[in-house]
Amino acid sequence: MNVTIVGTGYVGLVTGACLAELGNNVFCLDVDDAKIRLLNAGGMPIHEPGLEEIIQRNVEEGRLVFSTDAAASVAFSDLHFIAVGTPPDEDGSADLKYVLAAARQIGRHMEGFKVIVDKSTVPVGTAEKVTAVVREELAKRGRDELAFSVASNPEFLKEGAAIDDFMRPDRIVLGVEDNERGERALSMLRELYRPFNRNHERTRVMDVRSAEFTKYAANAMLATRISFMNELANLADRVGADIELVRQGIGSDPRIGYSFLYAGTGYGGSCFPKDVDALCRTAHENGLPLQVLDAVQRVNHGQKQVLLHKIFSQFGKRLAGRTFAIWGLAFKPGTDDMREAPSRSIICALLRAGARIRAHDPVAQEQAARALALDMQDQPQLLANITFVAKPMDAVAEADALVVLTEWKNYKSPNLRALKDAMRSPLVLDGRNLYEPHAMAAAGITYLGIGRNNLALLAPEQRVQPEALLVSDPVRADEVAAESGAVAAADEEPMAVLAELATHAAAGTQKLHGEQSIGSNAAAA
Repeated sequence: MNVTIVGTGYVGLVTGACLAELGNNVFCLDVDDAKIRLLNAGGMPIHEPGLEEIIQRNVEEGRLVFSTDAAASVAFSDLHFIAVGTPPDEDGSADLKYVLAAARQIGRHMEGFKVIVDKSTVPVGTAEKVTAVVREELAKRGRDELAFSVASNPEFLKEGAAIDDFMRPDRIVLGVEDNERGERALSMLRELYRPFNRNHERTRVMDVRSAEFTKYAANAMLATRISFMNELANLADRVGADIELVRQGIGSDPRIGYSFLYAGTGYGGSCFPKDVDALCRTAHENGLPLQVLDAVQRVNHGQKQVLLHKIFSQFGKRLAGRTFAIWGLAFKPGTDDMREAPSRSIICALLRAGARIRAHDPVAQEQAARALALDMQDQPQLLANITFVAKPMDAVAEADALVVLTEWKNYKSPNLRALKDAMRSPLVLDGRNLYEPHAMAAAGITYLGIGRNNLALLAPEQRVQPEALLVSDPVRADEVAAESGAVAAADEEPMAVLAELATHAAAGTQKLHGEQSIGSNAAAA
């Protein structure tokens, strides 16, 4: 089949490449000329394991093309997937301007029946808006007789495993209209996805609004599991339990399972934060606030501060003269995506408190540098205090502590003796609970995980104590702070400093909470 993909971002590239790999002819359209030139030159705008090889192979075999020519893209096929971004708007809702712009282009150039498929994550009711703008463009041209159908086919791809998720889907959700046009659209989509259903039927057919809702509901459920475990982990620290043992205990229940039950520093990325925000906004607009999901977001924003609380408790508010090693920058392994990555808030807070950072990530260092430059634009001079290194062990040399923020495979089994010997003080703050507390204790490393409550494994005299971590040259420390411009920041309460680093999604959610409270109070009055 001939297929047009509008948008060459994460979803569009993976979808287009995989459909071409199955033998379809795919036309990928994007308005970003620089990105199209990069792709046509064999470059990659994102990191996703296996994607570059698939794109190169299908380009060489003539099944995959990249272009900025909208008219050509519309003429190329009758099946158009809209896979553009839906970033959060100021109020937390999904911004549909790119989706509707793509739909307008189709309406301006179509000459026959088209199936327009919303692949982007969009709020319930988006298909009606797409239908309206296409009809508007057809009316301008005097071509009201042209028929089309708008369908929903949400993606369920995990960054870092997107190729496998697309090629081996656990479900294919198709939302279509309940009319003749919808039946025609369903027939075309079934034919496109036929190779995935040879072993067993994976297609779930439903109405369009239910399909749109399904994507948000799935992400909201996964986000809820993460925040649930994070909140339990914080309580485990207080009551003397090990959250990893608790995870194994409850995960063995088939009604619960093990997936998305890992405690850590909170979720990030391009999906969970904005999708939960958007669903909360939809609920608010319909007069039914989602109290559970409001709490999920609040817990997640707070969870990004947990490691900072541990760091400040260990070292105090003034971090001038301290060096922290960071392992992992991307929000998860297998990607260079820095959107809503917990590392951003943590690194910025450490820099503002006067610390020096030595950071390593296998693939995300370039993206991290860009993201941190944006986050620190009010104090760009502090960026001089962060160094990106080539190897994980390069980061820990003479470090006061190692902070683990992403669970990359090459961090999971370090040489603990070499790790201890390289550091100024053997202290590891593990935001992903990668390590076995008994092994860390046996190596003489003070280990602080999330909800592990394992300090009892080390005798008090063996632990790295806050008072044992004094900077040997306080005069030099003050000079370092003064040079970096961090003195004023270090005088502030740590959490006040961190408050400045609240993400756009967090601000939108808090605004929503406030509006809901006002609405509730008004109703009560």
